[in-house]
Formats: sequence, structure tokens, C-alpha cells
Amino acid sequence: MSATLTAGSTRVLGLIGRVSMYRLVLSSLGLLAVYALVLSFAGQIGPQPLEIVASAVVLAVACGATDLVAQGILRMPRRLESSLITAAILLFVLRPSLEPLALAGFALAGIVASASKYLLVWRGRHVFNPAATGAAVLTIVSIWAPDLGGSAWWVGTPLMAIGVLVLGVLLLVRTDKLPIVVTFWLVAMAVAFVRTSIQFQTAGFPVDVPALLLQVAFSSPFLFLGAFMLSEPLTLPPRRLQQYAVAIVVGVLAGWPIAVGAITLGQERALLIGNLVAFAFCLRAAVRLRVERRRDLTPTVRELTFHAARPFAFSPGQYLELDVPHRRPDARGTRREFSIVSAPEDLPEVRIAYKDGSQSSYKKALAAVEPGSTLAVTGVWGDFVLPSRPTAPVLLVAAGIGVTPFVSQLRHLRATGQRRDAVLVYVVSDPSELAFQDEIAASGVPVVVFSREEPRELPAEWSWAGPDRVDADALLRTVPDIAQRVAYVSGPPRLISDLAPALAKAKSLTTDAFAGY
Repeated sequence: MSATLTAGSTRVLGLIGRVSMYRLVLSSLGLLAVYALVLSFAGQIGPQPLEIVASAVVLAVACGATDLVAQGILRMPRRLESSLITAAILLFVLRPSLEPLALAGFALAGIVASASKYLLVWRGRHVFNPAATGAAVLTIVSIWAPDLGGSAWWVGTPLMAIGVLVLGVLLLVRTDKLPIVVTFWLVAMAVAFVRTSIQFQTAGFPVDVPALLLQVAFSSPFLFLGAFMLSEPLTLPPRRLQQYAVAIVVGVLAGWPIAVGAITLGQERALLIGNLVAFAFCLRAAVRLRVERRRDLTPTVRELTFHAARPFAFSPGQYLELDVPHRRPDARGTRREFSIVSAPEDLPEVRIAYKDGSQSSYKKALAAVEPGSTLAVTGVWGDFVLPSRPTAPVLLVAAGIGVTPFVSQLRHLRATGQRRDAVLVYVVSDPSELAFQDEIAASGVPVVVFSREEPRELPAEWSWAGPDRVDADALLRTVPDIAQRVAYVSGPPRLISDLAPALAKAKSLTTDAFAGY
């Protein structure tokens, strides 16, 4: 993502980056449910408090039981948080009720939604958003059994929009999907505005533009649909432009519902069609990797080498999401993201690297993986790729393990015989932490090292910048022609914040911030 991060946004990213997405999404939906109950007690929204509570309980039981059975049959780790997230999303999509048949409809939607996570999958990816699948099936069934209820999207009210907006933006900042969802919001609201205006004019009513814009923005389900459903990682395509394409498709279909027989192609059905578009982009994105060997690169950095079961496409600088199933996973679950160290030309060999330190359940499980084991990659993602124009001068800034995407890029340049005007600034706490020295040196790219102590020996074309802490002034002294370069930074948010004044002078800035795992 091209961006200049402020110190405030960096601190927020650092804080919420310590929480798993499952935990963060569930907490946000839980807070939204509490907020809805408060509004319900105050008589400010349609559903009654007991209706909300009863519907939530039925959904939680239906989703939880279905997941429990499926995970037991497939011998998968228990993921109660995933069950509760699906239930919570459905709670805001379906019409709460105390009627027995309507509650049966809630149970049906919950069962279908959770079952879809195991039946409608392709190489570790969801084909359809689970909650949208459950809601769509219930809506179709309700054609013949109206008492079962259906989707109502009661979350689309002005007062509920306040909570959705605050919590939704927090999630989208954490996942770096805010630009994608904002695009969806703008498209959906623009299309809905045009559609409603045409309907008013056809009926002979005047169009109050400000009032209509407010209605479309805050009395529609677009905010919730985008923040909590469209942004689901397992149903989004891997590349940024592909994600924008899906956002536009869903925005158009959500803003202008199309009638298909007795069914209206509304919100959840629009999302399902967007999921199909995303799935078409992702057909080649997932693969299984067999562990070949591991080695220590530095006192704290480990490398894993895999053999890919089949060829797969990725661009140097992208990352993969690796699933390491294990018992009693911590709050961050069983999947983590790793920049790919190897180049596409190295296939079927695939390499990743990670830093030891934390004792998370995932780190322990990854350290215990034996050679010969097979792990699933749920997707290949990212736009942290070099400019397509080979003559564009570039600045690469890496902190510690953040050097990994640059290693892939430099290996690719060497393998393809490309030469670029590139400078690598490599920041480490100690010279012993300089990983991949031979591979980087083989590329011939000049490297400037920032470390507290001077390295005893550096390859040719490498230099030590001195013991000073790397900041904006130091970066400008090191790379005085930064204004002529396209900048790439891979490291913790704090580093990006410290360098922001200097990086703002670059032609463009692409960041690959991470907060550890």
C-alpha cells in the first residue's frame, strides 16, 4: 500500500497488531451487539432486547455445534471464535424474533453458514462468505416457508451506523483493507443514489439531494457489509487491483438490487457474486508445501525450505499465509503470513524465514514441524512488488527480518539478468543479525548497514552508516537522491513512522509493515 504513516496510526497498528484477527473481529462484533442492546432498551431500533438475545443464542448454538461436528470429523483444531463470528454477523443480517419458526430459520442459516466453511472450500479458501451463504439460503427457503424469516439487515440504521463505522474502520486499518472497502462504499452509495433518484422522478416526487445522500449513507447496510463481510481475507483475491475489482462489482450489485424471479439480488447475494469473481482470481493462489529442511541464519532468524506440490504463481515481494494446525492455538489462531524469500525461478523450492523470540503457540508448532510434513498455504498475497518500469530508481529499506521480500526481489533480478538502480538500507540491532548476506551481495546492489556496533567484515558494495540511530535525517544523509527514487520499506510500524519525513520526499512509498507474531 502506498502510504505515509503518522506516529499515531503507527501506535494504533502496533497495539491492535498484537491481537489475532479472530479475536479482534469477535470483540468488535460483541461490542456492536452490546451497543445494539442498549439502543433496543432505549427503543431506538426495531428489534426488541429479548428478540436479539434469543436469536443470538440460537445462532451461537447452531454455528458452534455445526463447527464442532465438522472439526471432529475432519480432525481439525477447535475454533470457537470462528463460530461466534459467523453467528454474530448473521445476527445483524437476519430479522431477530421470538417466534419458534423464525428461530428455526436462524438455526438453519447458522448450520448452512458453518457447513459452507467445510463444504464450499478450495485449497484452504472459502468459495463464499459463510454468513452470506447462510442468509441467502434462508431467503430462498423462505419463499416457500415465509414464517422462517429471512435477511432484514436491521443493522442499516443511522444510530447503528455510528458503532459500525467506528469499529469497522478499526478492523480495516488493522487489515489494510480500508481503501478497498471505501471504494465499495462509494460505489454502492453512488449507485443507490442514482437508482433512488430515478425511482423518485419516475413517481413524480422531488429529489432532496442532501436528505437522500444521508439516507443512502447511514440508513443502508453498506457500512456493515463492507467492514465485516466484504473484507473477509479468505474470500478476497490476492492482488490489490483484483480486490478493487471485486469491491466495485459488489458495490454495483448491492446499490442496484436486481430481481431474479421471486428473489431480489440484494446485499448478501451481491456479495456471493463478488465472491465468485474473487474465486476466479484465486484459483491458482493456493498450494501445499512439503517441509524439506530448516537452518539457522542468525542467532534469532530461522529459515524453512519447502517443496511445492505443484507450480504456483507469485511475484517477488509477495507473502504467503501458512497454516500450521496445532492443539490449543492461542488467540491469533493457526495461520500466519510470511514473505517469500525465494524467487519464482527457484520453484518448486520455496523458502520463508522467521524470527525466534516469542513463545506463541504458532511459533512452538512451527518449530516442531518435522521434515516431510505437509502444510497448507491458504493464499499468496500482496502488492509489495518492484515497479514494472525497470529504469525506475528504487530505495529498499529493511529492518531485521523485514529484509525477506527484498531477498526474493534481488534473487529474481539476478536470475532474469535485470539490472536496476537500487540501494538497500539494512537496519539491524547487531551485526550478527545480518541475514542473507551472500544472496544480497550476489545481486551487486549497494547496501548501507545501520547497527549499534560496526560489523567486522562486510561484502563489497556494503558500508556501515555508523552507530547513530536510523531516523529521517540519517536516511537523507545516506540516500541524498531519495526524491528521485521509488521507496519500499519493510519493517515494524515504529521504523516507518521514524522515517516518514524523509520517505515523504520519495516519488512514491510502498510499505510492508508488520507487528510481529
